[in-house]
Amino acid sequence: MKQYAIGVDMGGTNTAYALISRDGTVVERGSLPTTGHISAQVWAEKLWESLREMIERNGVGEEIEGIGIGAPCANTITGCIEAATDLPWPSPIPLKERMERLSGIRVSVANDANAAAMGERIYGAAKGVDNFIMLTLGTGVGSGIVCDGNLILGSRSFAGELGHIYFEFAKGRPCGCGREGCLQTVASAKGIVLTARKMLEERDIPSSLRSIPVAQLSSKDVAEAAQRGDLLAREIIAFTGRAIGEACATFAAFSDPELIVLFGGVAKAGRILTDAAELEFRRKALHLYADKVRFRISELPDSDAALLGAAAMVTTVSGD
Repeated sequence: MKQYAIGVDMGGTNTAYALISRDGTVVERGSLPTTGHISAQVWAEKLWESLREMIERNGVGEEIEGIGIGAPCANTITGCIEAATDLPWPSPIPLKERMERLSGIRVSVANDANAAAMGERIYGAAKGVDNFIMLTLGTGVGSGIVCDGNLILGSRSFAGELGHIYFEFAKGRPCGCGREGCLQTVASAKGIVLTARKMLEERDIPSSLRSIPVAQLSSKDVAEAAQRGDLLAREIIAFTGRAIGEACATFAAFSDPELIVLFGGVAKAGRILTDAAELEFRRKALHLYADKVRFRISELPDSDAALLGAAAMVTTVSGD
């Protein structure tokens, strides 16, 4: 059993990478721009050059289990990036094939949310849990579903786009996917801002949020105000939590999870969010699930979460 894996987090602007030991320790990290390369092939060559130098510096060439890459619109089954609008090159990009050819090391590719779910199972709040749902609450809402210890992938590894399921509580809210009423329009950072603006306009409750120009208001502002006891901010977070709880009551019916893990900037609202989510879940879930599912905040450190998740894919999903 080899002792190290490499985790890569490929973003639209920047690519981060790290050498990670089997116990989840980040031994060394680095980054390079994603943009500025004339082709995906040149980017891959630059990435491998950086990874090779890192491996040589640490003298672990014989102990690398594999390279895990979390990337937008990544298909674990084919190893390709498909239709990624945030990348500067045309899709599909045969990422797994190119990196394996350059490195001679086994490569696993996954979309960001699936990688986060496996990172949580290996290193975080879902450690040892075989049935759980991970919701990543950030700019959008992503998700990873683990059932009987296996990541649910689907025919193209895009199973579990839970952020784009319609709910009545989101009715009338336009989503970036081109539809309206998606969970993402309420439970994302942007969704919280929309809720805050609406409540600030409709309610007379005094709030520190009123001192922030509407155009500059952020979900972080709301979460921090809620933690300080601001009543309106707490109601905004509680509304978001109730929406998540209702959504998870629906999600539970198709995977029977024992745990729901919330990750991302929105999850920093903490117990205000999870308490509201759990209460609404118990109210709305089928009796078979109502008292059987726990809500937890991710235990992965923000700065390392994507890298740990990508590294976890090496030992949990081969992509072969």
